[in-house]
Formats: sequence, structure tokens, C-alpha cells
Amino acid sequence: MSQIESLLHEDRAFPPTAEFKSAARISDPAEYAEMYRESILDPEAFWGRMARELPWMVDFDKVLDWSDAPFARWFEGGKLNASAACLDQHLEGPRAHKTAIRWEGEPGDVREFTYTELHAEVSRCANALKARGTKKGDRVAIYMPMVPELAVAVLACARIGAAHSVIFGGFSSKALRDRIQDGDCSTVICADGGWRRGKILPLKREVDAALEGIDSVHTVLVVRRTEQEVAWFKERDTWYHEALAAADAECAPEPMDSEDLLFLLYTSGSTGKPKGIMHTTGGYMVGAYLSARFVFDLREDDVYWCSADIGWITGHSYIVYGPLSNGATVVMYEGAPTTPHPGRFWEICEKHKVTVFYTAPTAIRTFMRLGEEHPEKFDLSRLRLLGSVGEAINPEAWIWYRRVIGGDRCPIVDTWWQTETGSIMITPLPGVHDTPPGSAMRPFFGVDAVILDEAGAELPANQGGLLCIKKPWPSMLRGIWGDEQRYRDTYWSEIPGVYFAGDGARRDEQGNFWIMGRVDDVINVSGHRLSTMEVESALVSHPKVCEAAVVARPDEITGQAISAFVTVGADVEVSDELRVELGEHVTQEIGKLARPREMRFTDALPKTRSGKIMRRLLRDVAAGTETSGDTSTIEDLSVLAKLRGDEI
Repeated sequence: MSQIESLLHEDRAFPPTAEFKSAARISDPAEYAEMYRESILDPEAFWGRMARELPWMVDFDKVLDWSDAPFARWFEGGKLNASAACLDQHLEGPRAHKTAIRWEGEPGDVREFTYTELHAEVSRCANALKARGTKKGDRVAIYMPMVPELAVAVLACARIGAAHSVIFGGFSSKALRDRIQDGDCSTVICADGGWRRGKILPLKREVDAALEGIDSVHTVLVVRRTEQEVAWFKERDTWYHEALAAADAECAPEPMDSEDLLFLLYTSGSTGKPKGIMHTTGGYMVGAYLSARFVFDLREDDVYWCSADIGWITGHSYIVYGPLSNGATVVMYEGAPTTPHPGRFWEICEKHKVTVFYTAPTAIRTFMRLGEEHPEKFDLSRLRLLGSVGEAINPEAWIWYRRVIGGDRCPIVDTWWQTETGSIMITPLPGVHDTPPGSAMRPFFGVDAVILDEAGAELPANQGGLLCIKKPWPSMLRGIWGDEQRYRDTYWSEIPGVYFAGDGARRDEQGNFWIMGRVDDVINVSGHRLSTMEVESALVSHPKVCEAAVVARPDEITGQAISAFVTVGADVEVSDELRVELGEHVTQEIGKLARPREMRFTDALPKTRSGKIMRRLLRDVAAGTETSGDTSTIEDLSVLAKLRGDEI
């Protein structure tokens, strides 16, 4: 059952340009191969050397203790502060007055912080927290829009040794309450509201509803962003700007043991209690630092923009900790990618002179649908590297991204990783690899990835199976908050002694990995296990299709049948003839077995604010069942309501 049939193949590959290779951090395939070999065969030597590039307060005396597997201990004896690694180490040299964060709000307001200014702001926030009784070992919930104060709050918590629990600003008060209670948070940092698609989100109102009856939260720091009126609880609530105005601009960073908790980040499925993923200080920082440095090939003059929200792991690792520990200039943007016009992302790239851009495949497919005329209005010539994250990217979207946004010159790093892994696990190195469209390519340093069947046997080339990791890596999760057994059962029980990611993948003859999506999303048609991602890629390769999502629905004869939800171009007429045409196209691309049993045309697909398609909701629609699980993160509930209407 774990073997997934792979029917879609891609023969194109694009090498980095000579200009890119000449300046890349790693450009020699032999150098890369030797580094990877050492990272697998002698991980203690490799990781010990790499870790010492960070500013340890006390050096570690042991690189790895795996004696209590699956609970790893990395860099034992060492003391490090993540905030100091991101800020203090840059203050003595030329980076002191370099821009650390360049922020733009959805209404168009802009703010900038140099490393010196950001250090002072973080120190004030840290002192303000301490003044209100927040201390080392506490948990602090952060529920904010994408404003600079969000990054400041994260770093301030790290500075005093309080673990932060960032909760995405799109979650409902109930979801917020569940996470505050599970983490036993004593402090909440929020904003009065935030901007999204030209509207104000009432975030403080959600916090007030979430905290009803919770006595453990003694402080709520409130950032004034939208100037809306908010309810006020005098004993508990404090304006952020007033608290920082009274605080000192110097705060010594707390020495943290390498295995001290840095943050909790909750993941949730369609059912069940959210999982509080635990990441500790030393190993996480080493993983975020090194992957940001090499995957994005960061250079001193880069302007780097990751369009994710800090409420997700991508924002933790590749907006805050990874880029800032490398001394990069980071762009942050508050709002929606198409507000107030469809070219907003590209306008930001031009305005802020972005050189490295990292976004999600769903966003790329949205831009494809909107048309090339929008990016063509802006100067994207400064871009030199593009990245993709969040799910497998289909080859046609990859090609569009390279051609239209990257001008056929920018390498694309298609990255695979998870909240649980902490940092990027499978990726091209942009100066080394010729990249095939749609492949996540090779394991990163120290990542011993393998494709296994359910019995633990390694599968041959091009046979889809379970994507597993055989050895510990520094940024791996250290458990699930308050539930040790759930950690063992969820990640280490499928194949004993091996981490199972929950994703299916195949590896081709060259050793490149192709992610096939969640194993839970695999469709079993008459005993054939098919990857939904491959069927979606076949549909999107048709010139009339902009986006597609494929799910399984129950079928009495075949067990499961393929149900496709398709978005077409604005000038395309929807008809039964088009349905037949697309079905034939899928047959030609990957075979009759993958032809959708039903096809629904829709103006939009249900997505989270971060751009992920909510396939579990589509499964409910396809099966004709009531929607289950939390829908608070859906961007537009009317999309779901329309899908529940009659098929066109």
C-alpha cells in the first residue's frame, strides 16, 4: 500500500548561468559532494565545524547524543542566545548600520530598521516583557499581522529565554484559545488589528474572546496598528508603544543551553488536538543559519524577500532566524499579494530592489492566472534567485516562474521541508545543480533521505513510496509539547527507528527527489495508488487551465475515484466539451487510469491566507459530506459555499 505509482516524468533541466556560478557560495560539484559525504559519514565533525560559525557564549563539548532515540540532543554543554545570533554579532562591524528589515504595509506605509535600530527595539521589548513579569522558561503567545513588531516580539522572547508561540493571525478565537491553553502561556502580544485585502482584521477582539475565563495570562501587550477602538482590560492590557517608551534600549541576552526550548509552533490536521511542535535553541539555529546561507546563496548586498507569514515555520526560519543570523536585509510585507492591484508583489520587488524571492506554488499559479501583463509592468531585473516552498510545484508553474519572473536567468530552489524539520531538507544548491522543473532535487547537508515501502525496504528508482529520514539532524523537532508518546507514535512508529515525514516521493536515476504530496492524499483507484500532485500537474499543463486541485471521493466499483476542481483562464468558456478535452489531455499526459471521474469548474479554490489549497475541504465537497475541522484560516468562505452548489 505504501508504493505509489509515478506516471509523470520530466526530462528538461536548467543549469545555472556562468555569471551565477562565478559568484555562488558553492559552485563546484566536487566540493558539494565532499561536503555532503562528510555530513553523512562524519556528522559530528561537519556539524561541529558549521555550528561554530555562530556566536556561542559557551562552546559545546558534544555534538550529538542519540542514545535516547528518537529524542536527540545536539551541541550539549553549549550556550547560545538566538536573538544575539541574529543581532548582537553584527553590531561591531559594517553591518551595524545595514538595513535589517525593510517593511511595507498593505496601505503602502514603509518602515526600516538597521541592525543597530532593531537591536535597540528588541532590547526595549525584552525589558518591557521582563518588567511585566515575563521570565525565562515562560511561554508567550504572539498573535499579530505581518508588522515589524512581530519580528521584534519573536526576538525579544528569545532574548530573555521565554519560548514564543506564534499563532497565525488568521486563526479564530477558539483556535487561539486552544493554543494559549495548551502552551500554558502567561503573556500575549497582539495588535489592535491588521490590514488584509483593504479591510481591517479585528485581532484584539479575537484575543479578548480567546482569553475569557483564562486566568493564567497576566499581560496583553497591544501594538497600535489600525487605530480602531478596542475593549480594554486595565489590569491586563498595556499599549506596546507606551511599554517600550519606558524601557531601556539595552538588555543583556540570556545564556541559553543548546537544548533549551526556543519556541512552540502548532500544527493541526482535519481532526484532533493541535500539536505543539518543540524546537530548541542550538540545533534549530544551526539548521536555519546554514540552510539560509547556502540554499539562498546569501551575499552581502542581497535584498531578500520571503512572502510567507511569520505565523508559519517558513516565516520563523526564513524571515527571522535564518536570514538575520546571516546579516541579510529582509523585506516584510503585511498584506495580500493582489491588493490594491494584481501586480503588488512585483511592484514591491521593483521598489525595494529585491534580489532573492521565496514564495509558494499556489501564489505562483494565481499569478499565472492573472496574466503576464502584471509582472511585465515592473523592473524585475535585480532578481537573481527564486525559491518555492509549501508544496510540490508542478512543472508548468515552475517554467512560468523562471521565464516570466526570473527572465530565464534566475535559478529556482524548490525546497521541501516541514514545521517538524525546522529547516530545509531537500533542495537544489543554486550554483551546483542543473534543475529539472518540479524536482526538489537533493538532500541538504546532513539529511539522509530515502524512499521506503511500508516494510522498511528501500525502493528502486522512480518507484513512489514513503519519504523517510534515517539519521537525526540538528533542527529536528524535539517532541510534541506535553505529549511524548504522541511524538513517538506520529513520527517514528511507521517504520521503527526512521522518521516518516507523511509525504510520498520518488527518486529518479540521477538521485533527484520528486515530492508526490501527502500520503493521505494519494488516491487508490482499482488498487493503483496515484499521486494527486501528478494529476494536478497534468491538468495545469493544459494551456486553458490556471489551477487545479485533485482529491479522492468514494466509489463503489473502484474504491476511490478522482474528483478534479479546475480553474480556467478568464477568456475560456466552460463547457462539457472542455471537460472532455481536459480528460483526454490527462490521458495523454499520464494515462487512462488518471483520468478524473468528475470535473468541477470553479472561479477559485478554497485556500488559507498563506496560499495553501485546503484539500480536506474539497474532499468533503466531492464526497457530499458536511465540512469537518477548523475553517477559520480559509481566505474566502464564499468559495466553499459556491463549490457546494451544483456542478456546472
